[in-house]
Amino acid sequence: MNVKITSSIVLYNHSFNEIQLLIESIIKSCVQKLYIIDNSEYNSIELFLNSDVIIYIHNPSNPGFGSSHNIAVKKAIEFGSFAHFIVNPDIYFKQDILFPMVEYMVNNDNVGMIMPQVLNYDDTVQYLPKLLPTPFGILIRKLNLPFRYFTKFINKYELRSASNNIVYNIPIISGCFNLMRINAVKEVGFYDDKFFMYFEDWDLSRRINQKYKTLYYPLVSVYHGYDSGANKSFKLFKIFVKSAVYYFNKWGWFFDVDRDQINKKTLLQIK
Repeated sequence: MNVKITSSIVLYNHSFNEIQLLIESIIKSCVQKLYIIDNSEYNSIELFLNSDVIIYIHNPSNPGFGSSHNIAVKKAIEFGSFAHFIVNPDIYFKQDILFPMVEYMVNNDNVGMIMPQVLNYDDTVQYLPKLLPTPFGILIRKLNLPFRYFTKFINKYELRSASNNIVYNIPIISGCFNLMRINAVKEVGFYDDKFFMYFEDWDLSRRINQKYKTLYYPLVSVYHGYDSGANKSFKLFKIFVKSAVYYFNKWGWFFDVDRDQINKKTLLQIK
């Protein structure tokens, strides 16, 4: 494939040991430029980065997850990238799973974003593909109450009955690991800077889904150290709530016709 592929990782107080395996895996893949946006106070890991593939950007102002990746995506556009991988620092993969995703996007002009299957370190599945959320759905998802309705709700909301052998179109793609078509981002816009953290990935994938397919591609897998910080830290929980309010102010709280139609179309694919 004669296309340029780029990637970015946003760091905050990470050590080089935490990201070394991930960086080595990316460098060995089809990625030609890896932009590391380091929001830490000090640029302590820069000394360990000695590859021509890596572009290190120290960014101690820490404007947030989406805003920091926007810095890299703009650099990718200047580089002439065809597609760009968004990668969390707590991701790793055992083989080059990037090439099949790029190849699929190259061969399908209507695809704007792809995410792979995401696994916990014990090989269990993280159910990150989702329907478009309602405020009530976000609430009961956070409460995580052990009753029959919750189980029925979560199985539907997180598309848990979907096959792992088919590729299908979903409106919500996780920001922990995905591939975005640069032309799609140019068309719909970058991450919304008003989200500091949480929901910025849902907002962007929904915007891309209005123009392109946003696909779950479970034929390849990555590992992700899912932490659910908003359930453990009151500070992160406040950020989560603020982002949720902004998301629903933007897309609609209880009256969102597009949400209902998109969710119905999504569910028809997996029945």
